[in-house]
This record gives sequence, C-alpha cells and structure tokens, in this order.
Amino acid sequence: MSNNQVKILWADDEIDLLKPHIIFLENKGYSVTAVSSGVEAIDEVRDNTFDAVFLDENMPGVSGLEALAQIKTLQPNIPVIMITKNEEESIMEDAIGSKISDYLIKPVNPNQILLSLKKNLDSKRLVSERTSSSYQQEFREIGMRLNDRLDWQEWMDLYKQIVFWDLELQKGGDPSMQEILSMQKDEANDQFSRFIEDNYVDWIRGDKSERPEMVHTVFKNWVVPELSDDRPLFFVVIDNLRLDQWKTIQSVIEEDFRIDEERTLLSILPTATQYARNALFAGLMPSEIQKQHPKLWLNDEDEGGKNMHEEELLVAQLRRLGKPLKHSYAKITNHNFGKKVLDNIHSLAKNDLNVIVYNFVDMLSHARTEMEVIRELADDEPAYRSLTQSWFEHSTLRDIMKEIRAMGAKMVITTDHGTIHVKHPIKVVGDRNTNSNLRYKTGRNLNYSAKEVFEVVNPHDAYLPKTNMSSRYIFARTNDFFAYPNNYNHYVKYYRDTFQHGGISLEEMVIPFIVCSPK
Repeated sequence: MSNNQVKILWADDEIDLLKPHIIFLENKGYSVTAVSSGVEAIDEVRDNTFDAVFLDENMPGVSGLEALAQIKTLQPNIPVIMITKNEEESIMEDAIGSKISDYLIKPVNPNQILLSLKKNLDSKRLVSERTSSSYQQEFREIGMRLNDRLDWQEWMDLYKQIVFWDLELQKGGDPSMQEILSMQKDEANDQFSRFIEDNYVDWIRGDKSERPEMVHTVFKNWVVPELSDDRPLFFVVIDNLRLDQWKTIQSVIEEDFRIDEERTLLSILPTATQYARNALFAGLMPSEIQKQHPKLWLNDEDEGGKNMHEEELLVAQLRRLGKPLKHSYAKITNHNFGKKVLDNIHSLAKNDLNVIVYNFVDMLSHARTEMEVIRELADDEPAYRSLTQSWFEHSTLRDIMKEIRAMGAKMVITTDHGTIHVKHPIKVVGDRNTNSNLRYKTGRNLNYSAKEVFEVVNPHDAYLPKTNMSSRYIFARTNDFFAYPNNYNHYVKYYRDTFQHGGISLEEMVIPFIVCSPK
C-alpha cells in the first residue's frame, strides 16, 4: 500500500499538541484527519473510509475504549492503534480484548507512530519483499545443489528447504516467486526421480545401513523404541499426508503437544495405500507379505478391499519382534466412526499401543478428483493445504488428540505415502486386467514409451508381487500421469490438475514422522 493511498484518522482530546506528529506523517505522504473526541471519531468512521485509526484511550465523554467498540462495529477490519498515558494492565487487557492492532504509551514520538503504521499496513508487503529477496538468494543455492550428486539425506534436507519456501512464499503472496519455486520444484523432482531409479532396488536388496529409513522398517526402528511401560503410545497414521500438509497442521497440534522429534522417511514403490500401508503394518515388502501371509494379500486384479488385514499384519509383526503388546487398532473412514472412537478413547489408556488410521486426507484427494465443488475449493496446492488445515481444526481427529493429551499419552504421527498434483499425461496401453491407478501400472501386456517411465521388468527385484511370468511394473515420474489413448482428451481433461499417488516424486515419497509429548 503506497503512502499516498493511506488515510489516517487520529482522535485525541489534545489533538492540537500532536500537530508536529501530524505534519510529520503528512510529509511522509499520509493523509491525516484529526478530531478531538470519541463522538467525532465514530462519526468520521461512519461517513468515511480510513486505512487506520489512532485513538486516545482517555478522552472525556465517549472514552477511547467505548469509541473502539463502535468503530469496530462500523468497520470490523480497520486497524486501530490505541494511545494512552495509562499503563494499568487491566486497561491494556480491555483494549487487546477489543482487538486493537497496536498499543502505544504516551508520550509517543513520530518514529513510533510511523513504525506502528508500517507494521499494521505495510507488513504484508514488507514481509513479501523480504521473503522474495531471501528466496532469490536461496534459489541459486538450491539450483547449485541440484547439480551435485546428492545422497538420500541431502535429498531429504533439500526437500524440507523447498517445502519451507513453498509455505513462506504462499504467505508473502508474490505470484512470480511462487511460479519460480514451482519450476524449481519440477526440476528437483526430475533429478529426484533419476536418483530413485538409480538407487531404489539397491537399497531394498543391499546394505540396509546405506539406505534411508523406509516405510516397511519404520515401525520396528522408530515406533517400537517410543514404547514405554508407564504410559500408552498412540500411533496415528494419517493416510496421504504430505510433508507440506504436516507443516500446515503442525501449529494446531503444538497447542496441545510438544514436538519431541521431527524426521522424514521414504515411502516404497508403488506409493499407494495397498502397498505402502500394508508394508508399514507388516514390516515387510509387498512380495514378502504375499509369501508369508498369502491369505492377507490381494493383488491389483483381485476382487475386494486391499487393506482389510492391517491389524492382522501388525499382530504378526509384533509377534515376530517379540512384542506381544496389549493393543488396539481403529481405522476411521467417516465422521460417525470417528465419534465412536472419541467416545471410547479413555478405555484405551491401559493399552501399550493404540493404532489409529485416519483416512480423511486420502478421501479429500479422491473427492477433489470427483467432486467439482472440492476442485474449486482446492484448485492449487496452497488451497489444498488450506483445506487440509481447515478440516483438521474441526475434525474428530483433533478432538481425539486433545483426549490423548488429557490422558498424558505419547503420540507418534506418520503416513504411508504422499500425493502429487499431476499435470502431464503419458500414453499407456494395457489389457482389461491392468490396474486403474494413474501413477503406476502393472500387468503383462503394457505398451508404453520406456524413456517416459521408470520400469521394473522383474517385479521380484523391487520385492513386488508377480502375478504371472511376464508381469512388470511401470511408474510415472514427477507430475506425469498415465492416460489411455481411447477417449484420450476426455480422460486427460478429467484427471489433469488432480492429486494422485503411486509414482515417484518428492511429494509422494518423502514423508513425515513426528514424535509428540503432551504439554
């Protein structure tokens, strides 16, 4: 907001003594209307539009606090800076409770007045400019790092850096900087996809000390050590929770919990619930689940729900780890069942381990694809994050977490995979047994361009189920998605700009792991 647009109302019963301050502001380009009573201030706000109000707290007749209440009724969003000689705490609390924007103690000097105006009127612009400038400096550093041969830890750190700037630039609201970051994120995803292709099979088949923590080992390595004899552990799995979505809801959770530890781990391929969440609870890769628990695994072409046996897989893992714990398991897929879990939450206090799987973010992702109203509410990533935060603040999961805090329990939050905003279609042809996921395909008669995908010709190399001799898997990279040639234009239009999972991207693979203690 440039100064020549800013109109100030200043109300003080000693306004004549403030003439030097008013001249100072006018010389800075501000337009100042001066009045000497609360009644005049109210009349001015009723008849005119102001960008800010300076209001003396101790005026005869209608006091500053009384005028403040009426001014806020007339123009609720106008910034009001209260000025007073009174330093009594009760006066300050009354003013702050009435939603003043700032509080100054007399005598005030012109620079205090100017600083208060800058803070309340120009802060968004100033923060935006500083944020943009800081990102421009880091843009070059990130670009140089992308040209290095990064290891997995460096990739995770780089992605955290990108998420940080994504959220900061969203606050600043500079579209040009957000567009530059988006391009840099695309470049990072392109390099990350190549990194995964070069290392993924070696990680899961080779030296386990050289790989990142992954979703099929995280329960054993990171969750079990958080168990204790003196209080229950709640293990909360929010399906489809990206790192940036976690950062969006973090401040809400921190109202009730301390964040003891915040780490990242890697999902497995495919980054889809059927594979990644079963792997999380089983502590095994998909082909190992199929081999050791054939009755608990369904392949893509099989009929029936693919995540119906998570608790049984968890029990088997606990038994294998020598941890026959007293536990509970609840999968919340709708509001009513969430209420039921909330109503019975205190009965879980005597358990060693309580697992809660919450499917809302996954449902939001699918609903955004299928429902026009959700697509409009979350038409880009900032809006998608905002919708996630709004949901969480009013969800039964938030209420459940408040009860977890009340019982003094520890909580671990993680997910099985993330999701990516897809934009670029890749043509693929498959037979009628080919799965429907847009980010990975498996089958025996797949027709595609090999240079456009990451292909696993022998599924056993990646510990993936092999349904017949010629089965293979292909994975979409970055923000690509698979589309069939028949009815191609309709298919592309329907799925472009939706959030999908199953393939290779930072958003899908690098996922949060949070350890919380109650405040």
